[in-house]
Amino acid sequence: MDLGIKGKVALVTASSSGLGAAIATVLAEEGAAVAITGTNAEKLAATATAIRAKGGTVISLVWDLGDLALIEPMIAKVEAELGPIDILVNNTGGPPASPASGQPQDVWLKHFNAMVLSVIAITDRVLPGMRARQWGRVITSTSMGVVVPIPNLGMSNTLRASLVGWSKTLSREVAKEGITVNVMAPGRILTDRTRALDAGAAKREGKSVEEISAASAAQIPMGRYGDVREFADVAAFLASARASYVTGSVIRVDGGVIPNV
Repeated sequence: MDLGIKGKVALVTASSSGLGAAIATVLAEEGAAVAITGTNAEKLAATATAIRAKGGTVISLVWDLGDLALIEPMIAKVEAELGPIDILVNNTGGPPASPASGQPQDVWLKHFNAMVLSVIAITDRVLPGMRARQWGRVITSTSMGVVVPIPNLGMSNTLRASLVGWSKTLSREVAKEGITVNVMAPGRILTDRTRALDAGAAKREGKSVEEISAASAAQIPMGRYGDVREFADVAAFLASARASYVTGSVIRVDGGVIPNV
């Protein structure tokens, strides 16, 4: 299937590794020019090299999403080097595991800026161009915790859930302008963050990481963790011309683990 995004420009944030890198790679394979971001220059360079090795067009930006002052210069750089942004994939890192109560206010504010306010501000920056061209895709990667809150991820559940309300509201505002706005809710996809969460759970429970991972996989109907490519392929479809009538949705990519309808 031709996804109809050859020649489009995509910005994928927090994409030096994991889900973001996989999404950027698939979009580049489909012919989009891609800008990737991250705070680790070495990881960024490695991901950019891998994309170019497959014939993709990519630029990399060392960008801390929590620094809101960087939004304008970074997007201006993308526009100068690649062109106006047609596809925005809002991906962010996650906060540390924590209960919902007792977290310092400065920690809440730090992660709110990086995970919520940055997403809103970046989207606001690129929307005028999408509106002018009457075409755009805004995809925000969250967590299955926005559907079923995950124990000991209180901060993540709270901050990511706020993006669902924002995304749904925005989708209705721009639907007639050829712009779709959707949320993706990954389940247990095998990434460095998943490994770190499993390691943390193993430490808390006095078990091996292998025991924790096996118990977690056993709760998934498919019996395994997802691969980042499986998640990225769904993101690429949502970014495509073929998904023109999909908006305001929360798309689960979870192997069936979320129990409710």
